[in-house]
Amino acid sequence: MGGVFFRRKAVPRSEVINDRNGEVVNLFRILQRHYPQFMDTLRFQITSRREFERLKACDAATLTDLERAARFLYLQRLAFGGKVAGQNFGVNYEGPSRFNMNRLAPLLEDAHERLSGVVLENLDWLDFVNRYDRPGTLFYLDPPYWGSEGDYGKQLFGREQFALMAERLGRLKGRFIMSINDVPEIREQFAMFSLQQVSLSYPVATGKGTPALELIITG
Repeated sequence: MGGVFFRRKAVPRSEVINDRNGEVVNLFRILQRHYPQFMDTLRFQITSRREFERLKACDAATLTDLERAARFLYLQRLAFGGKVAGQNFGVNYEGPSRFNMNRLAPLLEDAHERLSGVVLENLDWLDFVNRYDRPGTLFYLDPPYWGSEGDYGKQLFGREQFALMAERLGRLKGRFIMSINDVPEIREQFAMFSLQQVSLSYPVATGKGTPALELIITG
């Protein structure tokens, strides 16, 4: 979701980001309101497997929002595949560490500027759609892949939610774009919408990538 958001060329009059897990929204809120303090928190952080495991084992509920945002970004940058749940320390054989403040600082500064005026929500996807659905609204949905529903955090999104999502999107007043893995079950659930197959590579431990197919679903 964040990748799509930050690559947008045109900025509409109103933008809302929703993250049920809460970690992305907390990070964006800190970048939006406390950017200098956030940068100070990260300034002397190094890439270390031991530090990665320490922060991974830490209970985020015991941290301040600033510490929590720094922890989330550090783990996301260094976790293999950028996973939210079940994270493992990623090894890069072909370049420097992905957590490099000299390279990361310009990206975070741009993010700080981009988030100006954006509303940050922390709702269940259905509550979010119901609240903001109206003619002229465009939703971008990035649910967990079919078969990997636990990757965004257990209890947040179950497989049964796909059928509910298809039904709700069928009654949408606005429009939507959704990206998801291309499997027969998804094609069956969302058969009433436009389905476009795209090819890409998923990262793997060897660094070569493995070919994969995804669907862009629109309606």
